[in-house]
Amino acid sequence: MAIYSQHANRGKVQILATYRAPDGVRSVTVTSVENTALATPLVSALNRISAYATVPITVWDERRERVARYPADHLAALVDQNAREDLLKGAHSLWYEYVKLLLHQALTDLDAATSSVPGPVRTAVEAEIEAEAGALTSSSGDLDPEETEDMRLCEFDNPFVTFDSRRGNVFFGDPHCLEGERTRLDRLERGASRKRLERAVDDLRLLYDAHARCDNEGANLIIDSSLFVEYEPWDEPGRYFLNIFAPMPSDDDNAWQLEIGRWIPDDPEDEDGSATGETVLRCVRATPPTASELIEVLNLSWGRAQQLAGWAVTPVGEALDGTTFVVTRRYDN
Repeated sequence: MAIYSQHANRGKVQILATYRAPDGVRSVTVTSVENTALATPLVSALNRISAYATVPITVWDERRERVARYPADHLAALVDQNAREDLLKGAHSLWYEYVKLLLHQALTDLDAATSSVPGPVRTAVEAEIEAEAGALTSSSGDLDPEETEDMRLCEFDNPFVTFDSRRGNVFFGDPHCLEGERTRLDRLERGASRKRLERAVDDLRLLYDAHARCDNEGANLIIDSSLFVEYEPWDEPGRYFLNIFAPMPSDDDNAWQLEIGRWIPDDPEDEDGSATGETVLRCVRATPPTASELIEVLNLSWGRAQQLAGWAVTPVGEALDGTTFVVTRRYDN
């Protein structure tokens, strides 16, 4: 609903909130801090909070051949510290629960960013979040709020937000983009029963938690035709890669799979030519791993030369060294 920015002014750095008002786009000063080192994390967290709070109430939920509004339950967490844990609960849809995860992380980051600023700055930031929450709550209701000169307008299907895409996209560009995260997650849950949707949401939270807390800076959370975390150490020889797959929401199979693969050059004599990925082994388990088990695998593989290559020779029936994942199948032939 608002876009935040920072501007140098008289030896300090101002943090501005820009939003749509009845008389056009308006900018107001939220607060000022001593330097950009303090301003940058504040602006980043505020922009992500604005985006993740706004987008769900400005797009239609078009799953299951009907049109409905997304819940606005997440807005309570903006002003109530006790409501934040509710962002980690529920199973409305994969996309909505994913946005709640991102909002929870953004609020956590805002806490960290305000921990080292003076009290008046914290108070000003809290007041800004309350203003956003109040405007969004009014916009999410069935009745049009009474228009005032300084009210913040929230246009349906046209959210006035921005955020750092490296921290997780809510959607790419237009909220109805066919390649967006929302469309992908909706496609993943298609055909899933309520029970399996709940399981899939738990799996998504598990993958997100492990990815967010691991030390592996090269790991990526992928939302595509499946949910998984990937890691490929580009600077290591052999070009092995690691994938950890959650079960598909619409499948009867509850199995989690860890896969180690290797890129095989299509032309061995062409070092920069194309290559084909081939699976070397899989570790399949019927029960979900814990976040700690996933973090263990991702941390061990990060920055350790030949770790994936060493795991790749593990025989069937043995665990990958240092982990609880047991090899259930090899693809040597």
